[in-house]
Amino acid sequence: MISRRSFIGTSALAFFGLQRYAAADVSARVIAPFGPLLRDGAGVIDLPEGFTYRILARQGEAMADGFATPGLPDGMAAFPAVDGKLVLVCNHELSLELGHLGPFAAPSRSPRPLNPTTVYDSGLAGELPHLGGTTNIVFDPVAGKMLSQFLSLTGTDRNCAGGAMPWGSWITCEEPKDLTTERGKLHGWCFEVKASTSGGLQKPIPLKALGRFCHEAVALDPRTGILYLTEDRSDGLLYRFIPETRADLSRGKLQALAISGKPAADLRNYDSASKWPREAEQLAVEWIDLVDVEAPLDDLRLRGHRAGAARFARGEGIHLVGESLFICCTDGGPSRRGQLFKLDPALDGKIDQLQLFLQPEKSDLLTNGDNLCPAPWGGVIICEDLIDPSFSPAAHVRCVTPEGKIFSLARNPKDGEFSGACFSPDGKWFFVNIMAEGLTLAISGPWEKA
Repeated sequence: MISRRSFIGTSALAFFGLQRYAAADVSARVIAPFGPLLRDGAGVIDLPEGFTYRILARQGEAMADGFATPGLPDGMAAFPAVDGKLVLVCNHELSLELGHLGPFAAPSRSPRPLNPTTVYDSGLAGELPHLGGTTNIVFDPVAGKMLSQFLSLTGTDRNCAGGAMPWGSWITCEEPKDLTTERGKLHGWCFEVKASTSGGLQKPIPLKALGRFCHEAVALDPRTGILYLTEDRSDGLLYRFIPETRADLSRGKLQALAISGKPAADLRNYDSASKWPREAEQLAVEWIDLVDVEAPLDDLRLRGHRAGAARFARGEGIHLVGESLFICCTDGGPSRRGQLFKLDPALDGKIDQLQLFLQPEKSDLLTNGDNLCPAPWGGVIICEDLIDPSFSPAAHVRCVTPEGKIFSLARNPKDGEFSGACFSPDGKWFFVNIMAEGLTLAISGPWEKA
C-alpha cells in the first residue's frame, strides 16, 4: 500500500498536493527546473527556455481523408506503432450545435464518402451525423512531424475523456448534455477505438454493458481486468465493470461504489460545517450491483443513490498508480477547488478501502485539475480546468516531482483549458491539446532537467 507521504509527487494526487501546508511551506516547494515560462510571440503556448512546440493538428484543416480536423480536442493517449511510429488517438467533445467545428465543415478538399455502417448516429434524414468522435494522428518521433491524420470514429456525442487499454486501443467516453432526447439514437456510451495507422472510420459499437450515463474517464486494473469508470455530474457515481472475459468489455457486471455503514453517503463535502469525509480517513467499500444499465430514462445514478451508492462531485480523471486508483473530483470540497480520492482495490476477497486523499481549501498554484498523466521522471502532469477564473488567471500545465516539488510546464496565454496530456512511450515527446483553439501540440525539450 502507498503511504500518503511517499505517494506525493508520484501519482495523480499531485495537482491537489501540499495545499494544507502553510503558504511559506508551499512556496518553498515551488521550483523551476526548466526556468520561468517565456511568452510565446505567436501567442500559442508559453514554455520554458529550450523547449519548442510543433502544431500537429489545427481545427478546420483538411485531414488525409478529406474531412476537416474537428475542434475541441479533449482526452488523448499515445500508442507505439510499427516502424517506431506513434499513434495519438484524440477525442473531440463536440455536440450537435457546433457544426462549424465538426469534421463535416467545409475542408479544403472533398472528403471520402461516408459509409453509413461506420457512423454511429446519422441523425435524421437530410441532417448531419452527430459530430463527436475521435481522430488518429500518426506521428514520426524521429522527424518530429505528423505523417497523417484521419477520422477514426464519428456519429457520437461529446467525446470527453477515456482511457488507454494495454492491448492497443482507446476507450472513448460520451458525455452528452441531454440523455433523455433521442434524435437518431440514444447516447451516453463508451466505444473502443483501435490505435491504427491506416486511415478509415472504424465500426462504432457501443459498449452498452459499461452503462449509459455522462461518462468521463476509465482506468483498467491489469491485475484483475476490472475497469473503473467516472461520471461527470455533480451527484455522479463511481463505477466498476467486471468483465466475463478479460479484455472483452462487451459483457459483464456493472457496479457502483458505496460506503459500508453509510448508505448513499455524500462525499462531495460541499458543506464546510460537516467536515466529512476527513482527509486520510479509511472508508470500507461495498459494491452494489446495478440493473437496467442501459438506463433509457437517464436514471442510473438515481437508482444507484436509492440502493445506497455514494455521491461524488464531478468525477473526471482516474488513473491507476501502483496498486491504487486516484480519482479527481473537479469541483468537490467547500471551496469547489476539487478533491482527490484514493481507492485501494483489495485482492483475495478482502475489502476495498477508499479515502479522501486531499482537499485543497485555497491555492494559487494548482486548481481544478482535470486530465492527468504520469511524467516520465516519476511525477505527475496536470491539465488545469478554468472552472472559476478567479482561482487562476490562466490555465497551466503543472508538474509535481517525485520529491513533491511543484513547477509549471506550460501556460495558455489565451482563455481556455489544456487537455489530453500524454507522453510518448520513450518520454521524449509531450503531447497536449488546447481545447478552445482546437490545437494538438507536440513539445520537445531538455526533459532530463526534471
